[in-house]
Amino acid sequence: PVRKKPRTFYSAEQLEELEKMFQEDHYPDNEKRREIAAVVGVTPQRILVWFQNRRAKWRKMEKLNVKGNGKYPTSSS
Repeated sequence: PVRKKPRTFYSAEQLEELEKMFQEDHYPDNEKRREIAAVVGVTPQRILVWFQNRRAKWRKMEKLNVKGNGKYPTSSS
């Protein structure tokens, strides 16, 4: 059976650094992930998963913003 990895908890400083990197690039390549991992202090695999989850959250927020803007049209008829 496949064993799940234990949940990784990030400190406020780590999250701040990860969010800053996410603003620069939503899809970091392998080399960039290794650099981020060295700075943050976790494995590149954890960085990969964090970015996958963060992109999912970002897409969800984008979808909600589009829906929200559609509900209340700014143009008056």
